[in-house]
Amino acid sequence: MRIYLYLLAGITSALLGWNLGQIFLTDFGFLQQFPEIVLFPCVAISLAIGMVLNEIFISNPTRPKRSFYTARVPLLIALVLGLLAGLVAGGISQILFLPSIPVPTPIVRSLGWLLIGASVGLAEGLTWRWHSTEAGDKKRSRHRLIVSLMGGIIASFLAALLFEFIRSSISELPSSFKAVEDPLGFTILGLLLGLTFGLSNSPSYMVALRAGAGFEYTGEIFEDIEPRPSKAVPTYPRIAKSMLRFISDSEEEKIEEGLSIQLPSKGKLIIGSSPEAHIRIPGLPHIAANLELKARQTSLIPNNRHYSSIEVNGDRLSSRRALILKHNDLLTFHPVSQHESDEEKFYRFVYYNRFLDPQA
Repeated sequence: MRIYLYLLAGITSALLGWNLGQIFLTDFGFLQQFPEIVLFPCVAISLAIGMVLNEIFISNPTRPKRSFYTARVPLLIALVLGLLAGLVAGGISQILFLPSIPVPTPIVRSLGWLLIGASVGLAEGLTWRWHSTEAGDKKRSRHRLIVSLMGGIIASFLAALLFEFIRSSISELPSSFKAVEDPLGFTILGLLLGLTFGLSNSPSYMVALRAGAGFEYTGEIFEDIEPRPSKAVPTYPRIAKSMLRFISDSEEEKIEEGLSIQLPSKGKLIIGSSPEAHIRIPGLPHIAANLELKARQTSLIPNNRHYSSIEVNGDRLSSRRALILKHNDLLTFHPVSQHESDEEKFYRFVYYNRFLDPQA
């Protein structure tokens, strides 16, 4: 579904930009002698705004009002970048089209499309930090910007090659083709830009466990003021900061309700009460279960002696068989040391393999 939405957004944005340019050129007669200076900025602005809006609403589909509020700054950035890149691309194209400068039309067109694609990629990469909690990771934010920029450039270059191949395949261009040449070209450009961003910027790379019931806030921890003995083990649920971090605050180690623990894309994590556990929860067995993380797949491997203390989506495990987790699965861990007379205690996580709502 995400790919289809990106494809639709790319095609629609490109055609809207082309039609807007035609309105300025034909209805208002604005700079008719320099059509590229009008057409390229309209297409670049429309594509940049379309890709940015599409990403914001796909990432946060349940809160349209909040998405519109969040989109104000990203849309302004997309507008400015699209306008500047479009004017530069149009100006360079008009100069290279001069009779005194014999540059082939395909080269001029390809250069203009490269600048448009670069502006769209730059707008998508820069504005991402305004609507995603993932952007708090500077490394991830820089990677996103580079991927978006390079993706925009490569997509526009491939679009130019494909369009010129189509033109060269038609031995004699009919007059009817002249009428659809520009919209066809920009449709190909929008299609490949949408496909590129839909594939390269997929959020499925990130796996997380969101803390739920059982991790309620219990007040401040004052160990810095009154440090525990060196051999004592803290009695609150926490993560091993050497391998894990929270999405919202990388400095904390205490697990609290509502916090999402970012998991690595590959490796094995231990959940239990052992000091060697990566997710340490008092009362659980030393090793309650392992999480085995592979590319786009996470398996829950329960301890063969304590699998009955684990629930998945409300059902107690009846065997030690490994389970492949799905998005939104509920994982519940029950302490093995609690007495029957005590109020039942449990710790619950929600497993995510993508972030459909980055503010959640």
